[in-house]
Amino acid sequence: MLLAILISNFAGNILLERFNGVPSEERLHWRTFLVKLGADNLKGARNEELFVSSQKSVYIVYTVLGGVCIYIVGKDEYDELALTEVMFVITSSIKDACGKSPSERLFLDKYGKICLCLDEIVWKAVVLDIPLSLRRRDNKLSANGIFECFDLSIC
Repeated sequence: MLLAILISNFAGNILLERFNGVPSEERLHWRTFLVKLGADNLKGARNEELFVSSQKSVYIVYTVLGGVCIYIVGKDEYDELALTEVMFVITSSIKDACGKSPSERLFLDKYGKICLCLDEIVWKAVVLDIPLSLRRRDNKLSANGIFECFDLSIC
């Protein structure tokens, strides 16, 4: 299950967030935890360098893209590999929407288009069941399955 996608600036201000199946009382904890995780680890990180973390049975993949930090949280079938593929789709769609790696200002200027693309990605991944034919034998998502399930043509 894809639990959360959060995008912030380097100062820790949240620019965009999407939660799925996370109770409202836990969301503040996740916001604080993810921003602190990024503040500790993303200083000096290269653009699109992926970082992986886990807390209990939850996996976190995060990166820097231009002037923003992107965090993805998942569990169960959304392990590190699947989240890495989702991160690739999200960073590609943000770069396509902005025309390049975004600064914070460019991200906010293209906010509507980015939200539309992100909602399409999250909706396709969470609401629709990904067909079994696109999964690996161990029931994890295959890389091809991720790309076949996301229609980025609307972005």
